[in-house]
Formats: sequence, C-alpha cells, structure tokens
Amino acid sequence: MPPRVRKAVIPAAGYGTRFLPVAKAVPKEMLPLVDKPVIQYVVEEAVASGIEDILIIISRSKRPIEEHFHPAFDLETELAAKGRDADLVELRRMQTMARIHFIWQPKMGGLGDAILYAQDHVGNEPFAVLLGDTVVTTNDAKPVTRQLADVVETYGGSAVALQQVPREKVSRYGILGGDEIAPDLIRATSFVEKPKPEEAPSNLAVSARYVLSPRIFDHLRKTPPGKGGELQLTDAMASLMREETLHGLRYDGARHDIGNKLDFIKANIHFGLQRDDIAPALREYLKTLV
Repeated sequence: MPPRVRKAVIPAAGYGTRFLPVAKAVPKEMLPLVDKPVIQYVVEEAVASGIEDILIIISRSKRPIEEHFHPAFDLETELAAKGRDADLVELRRMQTMARIHFIWQPKMGGLGDAILYAQDHVGNEPFAVLLGDTVVTTNDAKPVTRQLADVVETYGGSAVALQQVPREKVSRYGILGGDEIAPDLIRATSFVEKPKPEEAPSNLAVSARYVLSPRIFDHLRKTPPGKGGELQLTDAMASLMREETLHGLRYDGARHDIGNKLDFIKANIHFGLQRDDIAPALREYLKTLV
C-alpha cells in the first residue's frame, strides 16, 4: 500500500518578469486576488487536501512570502485592541494551518531544479507539488491536490492534473498522452514539454498540480537541461515513466494562472464575483463596460 501523501512543495522562486515593474519588489505570488495573496490560496488548497507539512521554495525578493506566514505579534495586539476579532482569528488561522518551511533557490534553473532543493525535506515518500503562481478551483468537493493524492495512494507511482486545451495552444504546456483506464483517469505513455501541435501526443495539458514519487529526485539529477537551458520537471517525469506508472487526472474545474497580466485581472473578477460583500456592486459595474 503506497504511503499517505503528507508533504507539499510550492515553487515560488521565479522572477515574475511579466509583472515588472511591480515584481521587482513584490513577488507575483503575493499579488492579491481581491484581498488575499495568490500564495495563500495555494497553501489553503494543500491544507484542504490533508497536507500537514509545506516547503516553499523562494529566492531573492521573495521575503514577503515568508513574512506573510510568520507571526506578527504587534499587528495581533493592535487588532485585539481595536476589537477586530474576525481579522485576528483569520490572521492566527493563516499562521497555524500547517507547518510551513522555506528554502532558497539561489539561481534560477527551471522547475526541475527547484524541486531538487526539496529532496532533504521530502525524504522517501510521495509529495505534492503546487505551483505558487496558479490557483486551481474545482466543481468537485475535493481539491485537485486531494484527488491526485487519492490516485497515488490507490495506484502508486505519480499523478498530474490535466486540462484539455485547444490543439493550437499545446506548445505552451507540458502535454500527456496515454490510455484512459477509468473515467477521466489516464495511464500515461508519453509526456512532452511544449511540443509543436503536429508532434503533441494529445491536447491534455498538465495543470500546475502534481503528486510525485520520491524517485523523481534520481531522475532529476540525471536529466540534462532542456529548453531554455533549464532543468525541466517534465523531462525527468518522462524518464521516471519507464520505471513507474504515471497517471493523469482530468478534473472538473478551472486553472487561474497568475503568471500574466490578463489572467490576473480575469482571476480577480472571478474571485470577486464569489464574494458576497462585493459581488453585487461588481456585477453592476461590469454591466457598464459592455
């Protein structure tokens, strides 16, 4: 029986150059969706998936992420003095919902390189990977990370979240091909990073969430740099597939990629419309724009 998935790794070290000039001082993971930073949504998904231990990989200028999850006793004292009990409860919940650790990636070398920094923390057990600049929502009661953990805890190996994308856009993503063994569950036979449309094994794109076997570290170390001179996690997973099963899970939901300006604005509108306190006024405003 595969062990339970208890740990998560959140890569959040990238420069975020598409958000310059603000990204020079403010990590893109700290950009707000309404009034909560992107990274908090990601951490909350991990916690809702049963994760107890989270490692966030950061770099220079990412200190605000660390500070966000660190206790702020002076702020707590001020909130208590002003009777802002609801804010105080939320602040303390955020700081205690999981054991959160940080490690630095001193030089950008790709997602695969970032994951390698997590080996000592993860040890010899399966672990989740949640990209720190992407929020994933589902129409299912279970978060995507929990669904992937269920697959790995049942079948072993590794699992990735999948979404269908237009064929002409497959070159933007890691693309998985394989055989459907259960509704929405694919046993992978190929895994390609950003293929040309005519070379793609399918239009099923990896969607920012993974649960990986610890053997991925051996394959990351022996995988040569790929596109852009970076160590690609996809290349290492393609190598791992020769030894262990890789599953892909199509989920019913949406990926909110905060890595570019347009999707960031769309995500704020989406999450704003979920909020009872501002949704009515936001809907009325949106009507004035058409």
